[in-house]
Amino acid sequence: MADLTAFVVVAEERSFTKAAAKLGMSQSALSQIVRRLEASLGLPLLNRTTRSVAPTEAGAKLLDTMAPALQSLDQSLASLSEMRGKPAGSIRITSVEHASMSILAPALARLLPDYPDLGVEIINEYRLVDIVAERFDAGVRLGEEVDQDMIAVRIGPDFEMAVVGSPDYFAGRGRPQTPHDLTDHTCINLRLPTSGGLWSWPFAKDGRELKVRAQGPLAFNTITLHRQATLAGLGLAYLPSDLVEADLAQGHLERILADWTPPSSGYHLYYPSRRQPARAFSLLIEALRYKT
Repeated sequence: MADLTAFVVVAEERSFTKAAAKLGMSQSALSQIVRRLEASLGLPLLNRTTRSVAPTEAGAKLLDTMAPALQSLDQSLASLSEMRGKPAGSIRITSVEHASMSILAPALARLLPDYPDLGVEIINEYRLVDIVAERFDAGVRLGEEVDQDMIAVRIGPDFEMAVVGSPDYFAGRGRPQTPHDLTDHTCINLRLPTSGGLWSWPFAKDGRELKVRAQGPLAFNTITLHRQATLAGLGLAYLPSDLVEADLAQGHLERILADWTPPSSGYHLYYPSRRQPARAFSLLIEALRYKT
């Protein structure tokens, strides 16, 4: 079982380096485990190159079988641990940076001190994650991004986005009056990990929707770097308004195109409909549930 678990982690991470770090062992020890498993089965499970690791046909079939089985086993063990009287176990969540900062972190700060045996791991990324295949207990995304076959719990209100820049930037470059004007400005972009492309900025006004592929020399995968670069006058950014609320109030940033940025639909925690929430997971849901 330990060998199979090690294989699943390598196959999901597509990397011996990342899998070894996740499992807390050396790469050489992990490589030996996988080779031992392949020898016992008499089949190659992974194709290895100097740059990548990918399951073979046999490996993909084993992964499809083992990943859900291991997740079910984890849930069973977590439910048994709760027979001790106190909720315990580890909960893995895939989220995005803004939701983690504004919703998850404050809720966990209130919840965890009362439950020392409860652990929560949050992985921030902007790709849409298959939480079943990658063995997450839950995910956090905007409401419209959640698949219909998932149970979704609203954990935050609708919120506004804002296009912002520094006073020094606007003094030198002028102020865009419409989204189309952004093509003549330096914009700070968000790199999408799945496609490798850049996120297009969405706008809407009077029933008209459009997306602008903003251009500029800077691209990040974290909104905190977007904010820092914008404060430094390096370009315009499209950010959650609460992230820059203090900067706007203090005059460090200025907002443009406010009538073109409609509210987003708020964050939801989602998980598979077939999952029976353990007590620890139920506590987390209630700690996060948005109350109007």
